[in-house]
Amino acid sequence: MRNILNNAAFIEKKLLYFILYISIIISAGTFLTGCADTPNNTAISTDNNSSNNSNSYNLKDSFITGVDISSIISLEESGVVFYDENNNKCDIFKLLADNGVTCIRVRIFNDPYDENHNSYGGGHNDLATALAIGKRASAYNIPLYIDFHYSDFWADPSKQQVPKAWSNMSLLGKKLAIYDYTVNCLNQFIENNIEIKLVQIGNETNYNFCGETSWDNICTLLSAGIKAVRDIAVSNNLSLETVLHFTNPEIKDNYSTIAAALDQHNVDYDVFATSYYPYWHGTLENLNNVLSSISANYNKKVLVAETAYPYTLDDTDYFTNNVNGDNYRDITYDISPAGQRSYIEALAQTLCTIPNSIGFFYWEPAWIAVGNSYEENSKKWNKYGSGWATSFSGSYDPDDAGKYYGGSSWDNQALFDFSGKPLPSLSIFKDIR
Repeated sequence: MRNILNNAAFIEKKLLYFILYISIIISAGTFLTGCADTPNNTAISTDNNSSNNSNSYNLKDSFITGVDISSIISLEESGVVFYDENNNKCDIFKLLADNGVTCIRVRIFNDPYDENHNSYGGGHNDLATALAIGKRASAYNIPLYIDFHYSDFWADPSKQQVPKAWSNMSLLGKKLAIYDYTVNCLNQFIENNIEIKLVQIGNETNYNFCGETSWDNICTLLSAGIKAVRDIAVSNNLSLETVLHFTNPEIKDNYSTIAAALDQHNVDYDVFATSYYPYWHGTLENLNNVLSSISANYNKKVLVAETAYPYTLDDTDYFTNNVNGDNYRDITYDISPAGQRSYIEALAQTLCTIPNSIGFFYWEPAWIAVGNSYEENSKKWNKYGSGWATSFSGSYDPDDAGKYYGGSSWDNQALFDFSGKPLPSLSIFKDIR
């Protein structure tokens, strides 16, 4: 009987060790695949009091919590200063690094100037400006996500205007120009020891890119940019991922149509990225479904390349905001710093459930007012290009920027208040990890 009990105790002890071992393996596996206890395609709570400053999702270390601050150089030239929580002047790149930002997105316009070198605005984001941002980011070990517009000014679904220098080129000419331009730009980042993580070929290229509207031609040009990135990566022994960027995930079958066209034309990209603004682009549940489908059907990584949420309806720079008391819709969270924070947290939780999701970027969190009156702001916008467009942009884009030029329509969606001090929402980048 004693021997039987001893054997039973021994077996029970071994069984307990085995159960403990299996539990450890399961826990580790859950962490490595993204989020603990959150199954894929589970609807995410939209309770705007849900933020609890704790990492309940076990985000992978590689999950990107990024921002796009492409306008920052022009803002600082206009006199904008940023402060830490103790009201001390502080380099915004340090503030971002300290608050958990792990990558910085920067757009590049080919030649955003008129014939007299007056800026079109929007941050005058030429290559030189992008390099200046890259150097500042590198000082805090933050890599870049480069966003090539392949246009002299804003590219989006409504306009994909060819750069002035390429305006008379054939498809073959533009293919060669895109390749050469991409190689030249990337080489300059590398020569300046600026780390690059992601390279985006085109901006919101829904059914239109660099003046081309057929999928055959669009894919030819996208592939030229991708090949340039691949060649640079090989020749410099770098790991660079290529991104294609689209918008309107709320439109039924929009992304499935785009992804199928890319696949049919053998476009060799790594990341399918979307803009997602919750007041325009549907629910987080729909975003989950759309991106999960892309990931599953095409084995692509997925990314939210742009997002934002208002913390106030006040207009601090006297230029009408995109989201204001008259035109916003589908607002789920409070319009407050707390609501802004809760939205970012819910977005991260949603993305964490999607296979192959690599992160998100908050768009222009520092694009605040540059002065204390419309008159003061207007002068600075036109002089430094710190508004969305200057009066000089009309020579390139007469039907949009040339008519509606002015300041920032984004100041009420910033992560800094009108004086340049961080809002409580900024720290969510750190707190969700």
